[in-house]
Amino acid sequence: MASEPGARAFIEQVLDSGSWVPWDDPEPTLADVPDDYRAALARARQETGLTEAVLTGEGRIAGRRVAVLAGDFGFLGGSIGVATAERLLLAMERATREALPLLVAPASGGTRMQEGTLAFLQMVKITDAVAAHRAAGLPYLVYLRHPTTGGVLASWGSLGHVTLAQPGALIGFLGPRAYEAIRGEAPPDGVQSAENLHKHGLIDAVVPAEELAETIERVLNVACAPHPVGVRPPAPYGSVPDVSAWESIQRTRRADRPGVRDLLRATALDVVHLHGSLEGDVDEGVVLALATFGGLPCVVVGHDRSGPALFRSALRVGRRGMRLARELRVPLLTVIDTPGAALSPEAEEEGVASAIAHSLLDLVRLDAPTVSVVLGQGAGGAALALLPADRVLCAQHGWVSPLPPEGASAIVHRTPDHAPEVAAAQGVRSLDLLRHGIVDRVVPELPDAAEEPESFLDRMGLAIEYELASVLVTDPVSRLTARRARYRNLGRETLTSDT
Repeated sequence: MASEPGARAFIEQVLDSGSWVPWDDPEPTLADVPDDYRAALARARQETGLTEAVLTGEGRIAGRRVAVLAGDFGFLGGSIGVATAERLLLAMERATREALPLLVAPASGGTRMQEGTLAFLQMVKITDAVAAHRAAGLPYLVYLRHPTTGGVLASWGSLGHVTLAQPGALIGFLGPRAYEAIRGEAPPDGVQSAENLHKHGLIDAVVPAEELAETIERVLNVACAPHPVGVRPPAPYGSVPDVSAWESIQRTRRADRPGVRDLLRATALDVVHLHGSLEGDVDEGVVLALATFGGLPCVVVGHDRSGPALFRSALRVGRRGMRLARELRVPLLTVIDTPGAALSPEAEEEGVASAIAHSLLDLVRLDAPTVSVVLGQGAGGAALALLPADRVLCAQHGWVSPLPPEGASAIVHRTPDHAPEVAAAQGVRSLDLLRHGIVDRVVPELPDAAEEPESFLDRMGLAIEYELASVLVTDPVSRLTARRARYRNLGRETLTSDT
């Protein structure tokens, strides 16, 4: 089990040396406090040197101003009473007024039982203050320390744009003592551990406190990056030779073709991989990350070509990325590279079609700038769920099709043997997509991304940087109007009239 340093020790460990500036009010007082509770408060203040169970203030991480709220378990178990909640509320409101990123680091057993229901309802106003901070487009970052349970976990401890946790920390809705008293047995070993919650998609990463500042720095480099003031010159795309659809499809199926993880490693900086939906969904078929390309920020949601076929859970993780882009006011970069959604009874029963529909619903109206990259395979609804964007790039051999060509052939010809002809007829290849206005630019492969991965990824990285700059300097209303018009008009040129 983890050991828990106090709030002061945590602050000294994470912030730049000498940068801490406290915000706390004078010692809070409560009216009509029973004598035994008054004595407990006095002992806690004497033992910890604190006036309440949280410290609030500001400091710097890598020179950047950050508001910090840190709990101290040594003060009555870090419990949250009325005075504690008021301190949290005032600090959150100040951070919002001063447009500061907010790092909260609870260590708490939850609601202060000595104050009962009135303390319990403080969760509502704290949550409202978190909502106001996020609505202002400001990063809200959570670091769960040992232990974090009860009402703290069920309110401000579970609302982070990014949620990290201390190794070995006990984290759970019902603390072990209450769990055993109510259920008559101890909770199973390991269930309420930071590592187990990470496994189940409720925490992005388990990070030692001594490494936290470096991780937070990378997050803020993305979330607080300045936007460009002008569009860079177009990236050098070069000419694209005319190859058959079937040749491109075969090339994208090569096992050694670079995927989204390779793209991030080779061309992005400040990469922070996020994990799951933070609502219990984990799927290795999708990558979610924060990153910068040429200093330009984005949230990345991409198909992992080495992962399994996509289930509903993958698209729920992807939708989290869309929410992050909207709330942090940074572009969303989607990367398409999938053989298709999972085809199984389990996929049908969990509603993969509904998940595709809701992903599309979020994406077509997303008020953040969007750039999409067709990096390889683009089969079916799994591809479509991440495709609509303000600007769409396509690798030379990338393709988009309603079904894998073999499946389309089976529908049309009742055999998969005509897949090459069906792919050609459907117009799935990059040059066809460009001709129909489905993609905006094609990035060459010379002759195949798998044979020149570094050079290809460099070209794609430059293309992404250019498109991110383009969407960032476009008026938001005009950009969204143009996106909607693009897809409403798609295909109308093929219609004929009898008039």
